[in-house]
Amino acid sequence: MSSTLTTRQQDYAQWYNDIVLKGGLADYSAVRGCMVIKPYGYALWENMQAVLDKMFKDTGHQNAYFPLLIPKSFLSREAAHVEGFAKECAVVTHYRLKNDPNGGGVIVDPEAKLEEELIIRPTSETIIWSTYKNWVQSYRDLPLLINQWANVVRWEMRTRLFLRTTEFLWQEGHTAHATRQEAVEETRRMLDVYATFAEEYMALPVVRGVKTANERFAGAEDTYCIEALMQDGKALQAGTSHFLGQNFAKAFDVQFTDKHNNMDYVWATSWGVSTRLVGALVMAHSDDNGLILPPKLAPVQVVIVPIYKGPESHERINGKVNEIMNALKAKGIRVKYDSDDATRPGWKFAEHELRGVPVRIALGLRDIDNNQGEVARRDTKEKTVYPLDGIADAVEQLLKDIQAAMFQKALAYRTDNTTEVNSWDEFVRTLDEKPGFILAHWDGTPATEEKIKELTKATIRCIPLDNKLEDGKCILTGAPSIQRVLFARAY
Repeated sequence: MSSTLTTRQQDYAQWYNDIVLKGGLADYSAVRGCMVIKPYGYALWENMQAVLDKMFKDTGHQNAYFPLLIPKSFLSREAAHVEGFAKECAVVTHYRLKNDPNGGGVIVDPEAKLEEELIIRPTSETIIWSTYKNWVQSYRDLPLLINQWANVVRWEMRTRLFLRTTEFLWQEGHTAHATRQEAVEETRRMLDVYATFAEEYMALPVVRGVKTANERFAGAEDTYCIEALMQDGKALQAGTSHFLGQNFAKAFDVQFTDKHNNMDYVWATSWGVSTRLVGALVMAHSDDNGLILPPKLAPVQVVIVPIYKGPESHERINGKVNEIMNALKAKGIRVKYDSDDATRPGWKFAEHELRGVPVRIALGLRDIDNNQGEVARRDTKEKTVYPLDGIADAVEQLLKDIQAAMFQKALAYRTDNTTEVNSWDEFVRTLDEKPGFILAHWDGTPATEEKIKELTKATIRCIPLDNKLEDGKCILTGAPSIQRVLFARAY
């Protein structure tokens, strides 16, 4: 099975598509630019959802749901917001179809034109803030900490499964606060939630940072982000958290009476991650044989493959497998018994390797007689023989070891592919010869940032939050700079 994959060295983009399609994560759909998330890929997203949802609720947030359709006039109320999304919006103009009297099939009924067009949500700030106006009157109504799990539509010309599709799944948090300080603290808190999730569950090291004015979210005062490095040296924005100031509150007249009986506009945040995290997992960890999934998120953490000859051996093996499965399940481990008689063990090994199952146990009659089982780990392909009466404990520890090893491998890759440069020639050469993160000085102007992007296709991914001040000169203009920023070519 894995021999049909394109290798990363041959064609990284095709390798990625091969893994997503042949690994059973997603498929192309009949609608251009959209994808079908298959059960295995959706199970991975569900595991992400479950962890994130608990993290959100542990920080005081509640889930709600807001309409998919947004009145066009709502987007006009916040100028920067509409400017940022205008080119990506899908518009509903009619509410009815009818049969073509000329036999041409179904047509739009011209008499069913909407008085006001509706926008399929590209993001929900406008519809949510129009609602918050009815929910907030006093400081006692604040803070308002709401999240929704939803789909959005952003009309994309160039799409790639999970990474950039016209419709995608995500969560979007929208919060309202009585003070600027509270809102900024919320923005940073949720950035830390995303970073913790990426590093502790996805085994993906990330750089926490703030976006430049050119790159910040439309309508935000500040956009914070986590940036991850993929195996081809390109960056991927893995999550964003926005401090919206009072912009949307003013646009929708969301005011409250404070403790001193004065009227003021509320302070806002929004934050989100999407199904592009599934793509991040694929590109950060997988190899030329298929997926490598971190155990904490893998739909199946352990697969048991029987090796038997005849019905009698099958029955004995089944009995022992049930014992092992019960012991693993008692530890909360997600385990599958692949007892399919239609395929041979070698085919099963390759299939589960392609699908990134972290641990495989092979069990035959001889193993049972010797009270041992062969355990293979997906990330390194190492095989170890463990006593069957202690195999559940061994596998539990092995899953923890794999999770830690995957993070350390990704961290080592990022470290090896993060370069400080001090001149334009060095910057251009590094981009081409050693793709990855580049730390370089920038003069702080949007014009220079745009020029660098135009000349190299590299963008400022963020200004790292842990930056140290350091006098230097902009790599392009030579103007003074007080800190390095993070550059990369990106998805």
